[in-house]
Amino acid sequence: MDRLARRLGLRTDPHIFFWSAGLMVVFLVLLLSFQQPIGDAFGAGREWITTNLGWFFILGVTSWLVFLIWVATSRYGNLRLGKDGDRPAYSNLSWFAMLFAGGIGTVLMFWGVAEPISHFASPPFAGVEPYSVEASQDAMGISLYHLGLHTWAIFTLPGLAFGYFIYRYDLPMRVSSVFYPFLKEKIHGPIGKTIDVFAVLGTLFGVAVSLGLGTSQINAGLTALTGVPDAVWPKVLIITTLTAVATASIVAGLDKGVRRLSNLNILMAVGLMLFVLIAGDTVFLLRQLIESIGIYAGDIVPLSFWNDSMAQFTDEGGWGWQAGWTVFYWAWTVTWAPFMGVFLARISRGRTIRQFVGGVLVAPAAFTLVWFVVFGWSAMEIDGIGGSGGPISAAVADSVPLAMFAFFDQFPAATLVSGIAVVVVALFFATSSDSASLVVDMLCSGDGEAGPVRQRVFWGLSEGLLAASLIVLGGEAGLAALQEVITVIGLPIFLLVFAMMFALIVGLRRERVPKPVEAPARHQTAEPRPAQESPPRAGSQT
Repeated sequence: MDRLARRLGLRTDPHIFFWSAGLMVVFLVLLLSFQQPIGDAFGAGREWITTNLGWFFILGVTSWLVFLIWVATSRYGNLRLGKDGDRPAYSNLSWFAMLFAGGIGTVLMFWGVAEPISHFASPPFAGVEPYSVEASQDAMGISLYHLGLHTWAIFTLPGLAFGYFIYRYDLPMRVSSVFYPFLKEKIHGPIGKTIDVFAVLGTLFGVAVSLGLGTSQINAGLTALTGVPDAVWPKVLIITTLTAVATASIVAGLDKGVRRLSNLNILMAVGLMLFVLIAGDTVFLLRQLIESIGIYAGDIVPLSFWNDSMAQFTDEGGWGWQAGWTVFYWAWTVTWAPFMGVFLARISRGRTIRQFVGGVLVAPAAFTLVWFVVFGWSAMEIDGIGGSGGPISAAVADSVPLAMFAFFDQFPAATLVSGIAVVVVALFFATSSDSASLVVDMLCSGDGEAGPVRQRVFWGLSEGLLAASLIVLGGEAGLAALQEVITVIGLPIFLLVFAMMFALIVGLRRERVPKPVEAPARHQTAEPRPAQESPPRAGSQT
């Protein structure tokens, strides 16, 4: 493998790179060659996981959020992700734009209208009338629970773990580095490399599902605008085109490509949101902005522990509503954990733990709240709160990706705005793809700097090919098939992220953190090291 890597001009760990690439190719061949049996296997796996382990997903994410709040407010909050003299490389605005566009932009565009309307039309709680005031409030609370603090806790925990162990212990930028407290030097051996290969594969599948969702929405938008059929092969063509755009950004690198796309992306998304705020019922939305904070605050604790445990007595053949919503969300989001963790660590060196948790956890969650208020409440008002439904809920019942465009049809200049929305989704697609490609390359090389262009292009093309394969595998089932795949892939990665929390606890407990009265953090000059432990070696690279 070493010789082959040299011949190809690669700068990476050949074992991680070739094993990851080889297994990905095997999965692709199997997916395309045995579509029916593999689809059935994923369906059975998803049913077993949601029935028997759905409670574990819900409890796990809630425990991660509680842990992050504790560590940020504890004495460890002043520790820097890096040496004590390090300072952030990016401004707060660029930092926020990069983490947002790389993390959840596609998700908000897809679900910003679709999720509130779905719960509004089909309330998950017994006794709640569809389209009622109570249904609208529940819909907003559930949407914010799914895509607010809990989602960002799934990103923040691995990001904090990577930033802490990679920069304070001077370890390679790999997932295995997080487990140094348990494995010690074995992170550089077969055990560590196995963890890294698994993380790369999970990341590729997680990103592919997101690209599949984004592609479905772009196809729906083009169908509404131009009459292009909403079918499998147009989606494959869209993935091919946008993968080419993402690859061009990959070649430009993190500072030029990803940062520029991220800044452009967030500006266009904010522009869409402001348009809806101004063109819609502005006073109603401003009032709901304040009220929705209270709804979220009142719902977050009970929802954090709600397991839909009574569903077995009311639903037939399933675990209930949460199997298709909460468990799917957590399983899908956690597949992004290795990618987002390394990406966040890469752009956050020099920030304190408190700054990191506050920025990554709170700021995007606050933006998500504003987004759902503007789009979600506008959609529910259009469909008629206290009425019997309208054009948007009808569109969602027919095709979830159509929700955003059915929504824009109710506004002035609908065709123009829908066209802009398609561009925004496409840019989010490209940003997610090029960010993930750069990170996967880092996971393979262990280096915080971008590797040779050919490596990054390979991973970018691989993500597009995998996303196209999942679209073909899903066929007309589309979203349901993607949910089945990602739930099964998400379980082992969920266990991996859970272990990261305990690794962080062990690492932090070994820190010599002086009390502020004795030695304020700003006066420290030496890099803190875990007590009674010598610095580990940085690990070999090829």
